[in-house]
Amino acid sequence: MAKAIKKQALGRGLSALLNDEGAAQSHGGKSTAQFVALSLDQIKVNPYQPRTRFTETALKELESSIRTLGLIQPITVRETEAGLYELVSGERRYRASKNIGLKEIPAYIRSANDQELLEMALVENIQREDLDPIEIALTYHRLLEDVSLSISDLGERLGKDRTTVTNYLRLLKLDPLIQSGMRDGFITMGHGRSLINVENSADQLALYEEIVDKKLSVRQTEERVKALKEGALKQPKMAQGTSEQDPQLSQRFAIPVLVKSNAKGSGMLQIKFKNQKELDALRKKLLGED
Repeated sequence: MAKAIKKQALGRGLSALLNDEGAAQSHGGKSTAQFVALSLDQIKVNPYQPRTRFTETALKELESSIRTLGLIQPITVRETEAGLYELVSGERRYRASKNIGLKEIPAYIRSANDQELLEMALVENIQREDLDPIEIALTYHRLLEDVSLSISDLGERLGKDRTTVTNYLRLLKLDPLIQSGMRDGFITMGHGRSLINVENSADQLALYEEIVDKKLSVRQTEERVKALKEGALKQPKMAQGTSEQDPQLSQRFAIPVLVKSNAKGSGMLQIKFKNQKELDALRKKLLGED
C-alpha cells in the first residue's frame, strides 16, 4: 500500500519521511498528499526509458549517497492497475535503492496515458540525464516518430533550436559501428558530424578506424573528410581482421552475436536483434534480470 508523506520532509531521506509523526496516510483513502511511500515490489520499470545503459560507478556512488543521506529526490510514477505503478522518471534512483535493499521509496504519483508517459519519460531524461549523443539522437527520433512531434515542436519542448535537433538526428545516419564507438567514447559528436559527410559506408569505417588509431582531432578529421571528398586523399585501409559468429554467446542470448577483431587484437561484439521484444529480452539477460 502507498503511504502519503509530507512534502517538507523530502530533504531528509526516506527514513525521516516515514518516521514523521502523522505523516503517513492511506493512498487508497483518497489522500490529498502528492508524495507517497511505495514498496519497491509495487514498481515496474518504464519500457520507454531512453537510457539503456547505467554505469556501475554512477550507481555505486548513488547507492552510497542514499545509504548516508537517504533518497532526497522522489521518483515519479503512474498507477497502471490496482496496487502497481510504472516509472515515469528516476530509474537510477529506483535501481540504487533496490540494490542496497530498501523496501520502500518516496514517489510522486501522476496520471498519464501511454503517449503522455512516453513523452514525459523521454523529455525528462533528455533534460536531466547525462545521455551520450546517440542516446539523445535516438530519443529525439522516438519523440518525432512515436509522439508525432514535428522538429519545431520538439525544439520548443526541449528549449533547443531546429539546427541542434537536426544535428543530433543526422548522427543516426552513421554506420552502426561508428555509433557504437561514439557511445563508448572512442570519438566525439564532432568527429561523428564530420564523418556524416562521407557518404560511402566503407570510407566512413576506414576513416573512423584511422581517427581511433591515430587519435585525430575533430579539425584533423574535418581536413581528412574534405581531402577525401576532393579526391586528394587516398582512402585509408582498414586493418585486416576477422568477423565470425560466437556460438556460445549466440546460444546464451538466443540471437546471433558476431565477434569482430582487427590485426591488433582489438575489436567489438555486434549483437543484432529483429524487434523491440528481442531487445527487451536481451537487455534483461545482460542486466541479469532473467
